[in-house]
Amino acid sequence: MEAPRFVDGIRSFADRYQGFVLDQWGVIHDGHRALPAALSAIAELKRRGKRLVLLSNSGRRAELNRRRLAALGFDVAMFDAVVTSGEIAWRRLRDRAEAPFRALGRRCLLLTIGGDLGVVEGLGLELVEAPEEADFLFATGLEAPPRPLDAYRPFLERARARGLPMLCSNPDRVAPVAGELVLAPGSLAAVYEDLGGSVRYVGKPHPAVYAACLDALQGLGREEVVAIGDSMEHDVKGANDAGIASCFLTAGIHAAEFPPEAPLEPGVTRLAERHGARPDWVARRFAW
Repeated sequence: MEAPRFVDGIRSFADRYQGFVLDQWGVIHDGHRALPAALSAIAELKRRGKRLVLLSNSGRRAELNRRRLAALGFDVAMFDAVVTSGEIAWRRLRDRAEAPFRALGRRCLLLTIGGDLGVVEGLGLELVEAPEEADFLFATGLEAPPRPLDAYRPFLERARARGLPMLCSNPDRVAPVAGELVLAPGSLAAVYEDLGGSVRYVGKPHPAVYAACLDALQGLGREEVVAIGDSMEHDVKGANDAGIASCFLTAGIHAAEFPPEAPLEPGVTRLAERHGARPDWVARRFAW
């Protein structure tokens, strides 16, 4: 395998690709504000005629993410598509065309953030409040601020005792918010798996979200597409499995492992081996 190439910015490889799949949190914004260098990089990519897709493990619907991006100062028209794991999960639940969606039942115990019910709107689900009443668990978001994981364990044990499946539409275990890492639904799903529960993930690094991105970039070959993100486990591994190139950014969720004065290569090698992933490019942040 070819070793990753370490670069100062995407200008080092931008002309090699026509399609760019961009992560959201920790790459173009921090949850509260757009990152100035990212705004400049996006503008330069569009000036060069590149096609951009935003791919997020957000458990929320795509339209809500578009509105949020606009509120953060992004020109959403610059993106060919906004793909969220929450949107893909919603569509799979609507269609129920494949396992395990067709067998999930209609009584849903929903875990969401900010009371967001858009994730189940129009699906004909009956929302219940206790595992004893549910057919399945649907983890789209955690309370803000989230409770400690141990606080969820008794509830998860009750769900596991009934053999309830969990659908998790945000596989991220942590999310960067204003310079701090907070728990994300993937952490809860991992606890449920440790208890013996069955979890179906929708989102990076799993194939369905990449298929949606490539559909949005129709006409481009996989060799013309690069994914840029800050998670070795999700962004880089997902790109590897989808057969597209990747750029790993060290200043996101893994920032604590990459002090400014330290060389990047040893840490990148450790992370890549830990997650069975291989980035093509490595940079500290998303910048031109």
